[in-house]
Amino acid sequence: MEMKKYVYWKDDDKWIGYSEEYPDYLTQGTTLEELKENLKDIYKELTSGTIPYVRTVSELDVA
Repeated sequence: MEMKKYVYWKDDDKWIGYSEEYPDYLTQGTTLEELKENLKDIYKELTSGTIPYVRTVSELDVA
């Protein structure tokens, strides 16, 4: 099982979140479980190679 971190919050009656790896791509759900499913779906789309110019976050060793 591969685990990915995500950021989420409740905004009135919906849950909003994004993958830490792809912070430019927000999604939402009416429940936390729906948000998690939507995050999985968008992650699959972003990593499929079918969407051009996907922006991502990475780490750089500068020492």
